[in-house]
Amino acid sequence: MTDPNHPIDPNDPVHPVHPSDVHHPIDPSDVNDVNHPDEPGPDSARNPLNHPIDPHHPDHLREPMSPPHPYYEELEFLTHHEEQLRFTVRYGDDRRPPGRPGVLARRASLGTGWPVVQFRLPASAQADPHAYGLLEREVEAAVAIERRYGDEKFAAVFARVVGFDLTAPEPFVLYRLPRGRPLTEWAGRLGPEEQERIIGQLALAVRLMGEAGVVHRAVAPDTVRWDGAHVRLCEPFAAVRAGGTREPFGGAPWASPEQREGTGAADPRDDLWSVAQLGYYLLSGRPSRGDGPPGDLADYRRLAALAQSGLFSPRAAERPLPADLMRLLNVRDPLAAALGAADPLARWRAEYDAKLARKQAAFDNDRRSDAEPYASDAAPDPRSTRTIIDRILGGGDGSGRPAASPLEPPPVPSSRSRMCPHCLLPVEYDERLLVTIDAKGNRIPLDLSAERRPAHVADALRKAYHLCPHTMEGDEEHELPVPYLTNGEPLSVALVGSSSVGKTHLLAAMLGEIELGGLAPYGLRSRPLNPEAHRTYLRERVQNLQQGRQLGRTGQQTFARFADGLLVSAGGGTPRPVVFFDLAGEDLAQDGEVARFLMGVDAFIFVLDPLRALRLGSLDPVREQSGLRRRDLGDEAFATVLDRIPRQRGGLVAAPAALAVNKSDLVRFEPSVDRWLGRALPGRFDLAEARDESRDAYAFLAQHASAAWLKPFDDCANCSLHFVAATGGQARGDRFPHGVRPRRVLAPLLSLFAMCGLLPGAEPTEGIVR
Repeated sequence: MTDPNHPIDPNDPVHPVHPSDVHHPIDPSDVNDVNHPDEPGPDSARNPLNHPIDPHHPDHLREPMSPPHPYYEELEFLTHHEEQLRFTVRYGDDRRPPGRPGVLARRASLGTGWPVVQFRLPASAQADPHAYGLLEREVEAAVAIERRYGDEKFAAVFARVVGFDLTAPEPFVLYRLPRGRPLTEWAGRLGPEEQERIIGQLALAVRLMGEAGVVHRAVAPDTVRWDGAHVRLCEPFAAVRAGGTREPFGGAPWASPEQREGTGAADPRDDLWSVAQLGYYLLSGRPSRGDGPPGDLADYRRLAALAQSGLFSPRAAERPLPADLMRLLNVRDPLAAALGAADPLARWRAEYDAKLARKQAAFDNDRRSDAEPYASDAAPDPRSTRTIIDRILGGGDGSGRPAASPLEPPPVPSSRSRMCPHCLLPVEYDERLLVTIDAKGNRIPLDLSAERRPAHVADALRKAYHLCPHTMEGDEEHELPVPYLTNGEPLSVALVGSSSVGKTHLLAAMLGEIELGGLAPYGLRSRPLNPEAHRTYLRERVQNLQQGRQLGRTGQQTFARFADGLLVSAGGGTPRPVVFFDLAGEDLAQDGEVARFLMGVDAFIFVLDPLRALRLGSLDPVREQSGLRRRDLGDEAFATVLDRIPRQRGGLVAAPAALAVNKSDLVRFEPSVDRWLGRALPGRFDLAEARDESRDAYAFLAQHASAAWLKPFDDCANCSLHFVAATGGQARGDRFPHGVRPRRVLAPLLSLFAMCGLLPGAEPTEGIVR
């Protein structure tokens, strides 16, 4: 179909303008003055570069309407500020852009003639879950750059995003049409001054992207355009986060050796390698071999300074930083003046620091005044500081013993009992209380007295249960997996939050990541606490979630049972049972008998829902769709649980806690969220990075939510804060149409493990750690 609104090659979305059709609207001697419109918009009185789409524009559809022409449709999308807009649209023909397998590109005309190019993921390409992730990552990079630099003159060095919709049946992103032609078509036509301008503007682009935490990875002669005065990078379809794991991408010579091999961490200086190769290509007229400095580099005097700087080094660490290269090229750095700019979150970051200091002071004062000896013959208070120290140092729990031989039954603790996490009473191991549970839930006594084969005994105990002897008349009979009683000190973790905040999805995502080996990089090994119960949980929860099904709401209970359990060990140490409680929000908020077990829980994950907490207008459409309303009074489950837990040092809750901002994908374009959600967890637990995330998350919540939502941080001596996404998208009906993509879901759990002495290399503490 030919579009009369496209006078120049309407069917080519990536080559719209001929080299001879160039304009010089500004002084070409100023490398930073690149504020010229890409293409005229429907309103010639406005500059569409700085104001991509205005909801008050006459071409913007405020009310639904029928398409005015059979060739026109309606297109709804979000701007980079997440404003929802709707335009009539007319499409050109589909083309397959190079370097983007599965993606289709086409020209489109918004309203009465606003030309854009659309890149979309057709249904035929969505069988590959990696394809959606790449488009999602591209949109995140494009929006991050647009939000940061969209109002600046120098933003024209980038492909300018117009809008996107990642929830559409065929997700897409819209860009302005770029001016110029690829550098490959300017071969032999560029003079020395133009070559210098190109290299200077590319160095500027890399500097800007690096400051935004983005590595482009696709800087090459066919992806960089030149219109006779200004360069333009292509869309960031290959972009990754700076500091993230390098992924193999690109070919020689344009991609650096480290990038081609996928080794180390992505670095803005990866793009500087590409800039160096382009400089050599423009000057020599041919590409280099791509394995280091070209052999004839000394023959080109204009490249001498670049060569001496290390720009052609095959290792990123040996190349200059983008800002240093700009100084070498005598290119003005527009970010230099912004180094002392005020931090918009400085007030709340300072508030976070002050609250930490007050909690530490209260804790220290209470510790100095506490002269009462610990009564060793009394039943230990599950929240007492002495119990925490015993847990950390391994006192009396046998954690220093060598692991048991697989041919011998596991040792049974005789010196101390284990507290039943349900009734909070001590349970002594008693072979007479061993049972198995059949498919109908019947408890069948287990007698191993006649079994003489140690391996068979060990296997039977691994799958057996131990009845709790404290079941009172009228109470529900309950039991504990035998490994809970025969290993190291147990750790119980409760997820807290009102109904529909995503606790069940978050727990399933956590255990799914653990099942995929997510704990191994941190020196931890996990096994099921009870194999059959774990298989059932994986089948009914984790597998359904990974297959894109929305999990049903957790039903209210008459008795609190943990959802699943693991045996977690570090190195060759004794495994520690870790059990997870996931109760319905109604049970947690009612302060009833079902929740009495909370007084003995070792650690808490408070799950915060942005839809209820955040004063952000971009969330209003999702709130309206889901029927949720914002609450300034905080989560009632938070308040009820925190009011029920005994206080210790300085009136603070001694149990370690983590506040997980779940569904963070809903606010992923907010700079504070984007900084963390866009990057993978580090390969080792980094306490400094965990503190930085907690500080950023606190400041973000303090800015956009009422103080009531920060009650877990205020009330708990040790509380970290994290941005997480259990599903990575919104469900439609009972399914997630583009699959499930958990993000950073293990961060809260790793933080709790560090506080509780379960994480190698992270020192457990009795005092304030966050």
